Amino acid sequence: MKPNLTILLAEDDADDRLLAADALAESGVSGTLRCVEDGEDLLAYLRREGKYNKPKAAPRPDIILLDLNMPRKDGREALREIKGDPELRRIPIIALTTSKENEDIRKTYDLGVSSYIKKPVTFDGLVEVMQTIGKYWFDMVELPAD
Repeated sequence: MKPNLTILLAEDDADDRLLAADALAESGVSGTLRCVEDGEDLLAYLRREGKYNKPKAAPRPDIILLDLNMPRKDGREALREIKGDPELRRIPIIALTTSKENEDIRKTYDLGVSSYIKKPVTFDGLVEVMQTIGKYWFDMVELPAD
């Protein structure tokens, strides 16, 4: 696994953020999990605006885990803006969400998501998802350098 990986989780639910951090630690995937609470915060982080204006406060993520249903700016809107920005569009984005509606899946892929994963209902399931993400995205796939 590549060293010094940054995973950015865009998730409005504090409990889900904590579970994701615990699942990542349990999974054995090395890397730093950074969290933002909504699409506005996600874009500020990626563009290094506001409280994220220093590079150390907002290291470029190797991958984004994106909840679709968030306040202020939902995941679909944020995804559209990220994929429309030449500086950000190469960052792989995985939709990690509760929706399994075919329309949501289709629209999200149309907007450029790299993968769509339904959030598991158990902690063990979330650990397995984190392990799979780590193995695929960080061991097998070649990601673009900064």
